[in-house]
Amino acid sequence: MYRLYENKEISVFWNSNKCRHAKKCVTGCPKVFDFTRKPWIDLSMGETQKIWQTVKRCPSGALDIVYNHDVTVILDKDNKRSTAVDKDQIIGQCNYSDNDDAINIYHTEVIPEYGGKGIAKRLVYKVMEEADRACKKINPTCSYAAKVLG
Repeated sequence: MYRLYENKEISVFWNSNKCRHAKKCVTGCPKVFDFTRKPWIDLSMGETQKIWQTVKRCPSGALDIVYNHDVTVILDKDNKRSTAVDKDQIIGQCNYSDNDDAINIYHTEVIPEYGGKGIAKRLVYKVMEEADRACKKINPTCSYAAKVLG
């Protein structure tokens, strides 16, 4: 399962397949990371710096974090893509096709000026979350999406 938790400042990625339950997150920031709550991550319950430090201590790599840089990522189901928007400009997208049992992520791109900021990963996670919610497999033919799934 792949989940993306966002607030205005940061995005936290969680890959349950990698999670080894070391509980560094729960002990490091217990109000933010609470397994007794759904959703178990609530970014409004902590300060960005403390959340950042806690996520970076995850030994399995199941958690990751990036700053949002005022870029919004939305899922556009009608056009089968997730898009990254800065102000009114689309600066990136992740395209997918959808059939009865699988979602194929076939293209991910962010314009070069925005590269290296975690935007592509946010785009892919938006699509992967949708696949998880729809109980569909993910078939990444896009090399970047395959790397993220890795």
